[in-house]
Amino acid sequence: MAASPGPDVLDVGIGTGIEARQFQAAGCKVLGVEPDARMADFARRGGVEVEVATFEDWDPAGRHFDAVIAGQAWHWVDPVVGAAKAARVLRPGGRLAAFWNVGQPPPEATEAFAAVYDRVVPDSLAARGYRKAMSALDGYAMLFGRAADGMEQAGAFGDPEQWRFDWEQDYTTDEWLDQLPTQGGLSQVPPAKLAEVLAGIGAAVDAMGGGFTMHYTAVVVTATQAGPA
Repeated sequence: MAASPGPDVLDVGIGTGIEARQFQAAGCKVLGVEPDARMADFARRGGVEVEVATFEDWDPAGRHFDAVIAGQAWHWVDPVVGAAKAARVLRPGGRLAAFWNVGQPPPEATEAFAAVYDRVVPDSLAARGYRKAMSALDGYAMLFGRAADGMEQAGAFGDPEQWRFDWEQDYTTDEWLDQLPTQGGLSQVPPAKLAEVLAGIGAAVDAMGGGFTMHYTAVVVTATQAGPA
């Protein structure tokens, strides 16, 4: 926000409002756009104004913003169409910022989790992700590149930048199992298989002493609107 001309924020793919509430706490006025009515309703209950639509089809109705943000969501938006629309609703000098948090468990956890996924749900997105012989950050590189390319091709922004912030979070077994079913890689796993995954992952974390430290990298792909909207 320090690099934007003001506090008015449009949150694309606001989801349940996780990042929106943080921007509000920092003094911003946030409007969300969200295609899933259930998540939009959840975000509204948290005190955020939300309109239900995909960003591509959303009607700005003449409104303009100082920043257009997307937390863990821009990969669902057409990168060129989305960037061009963001440029139209941004005030001069406004900023488009798409960001992702990428988690990387420690090596012993990665190995143990991969074994569980391969045994229980070998065809799942989660299993494929852990099976790849690369860091999680490498796996997200394509998303970062598509976002930057879209900003360049829209022809309305300065050169895209990539900002990186590293942080860590400790998890107990219960804390990890509580959030695990919310991850996209397990969203289509049948309930019985999900229960088996949770049991296996829980046993793996218990075997590591009942907890582990996850390393996260927050990556922001951002550019400033180059001229009048």
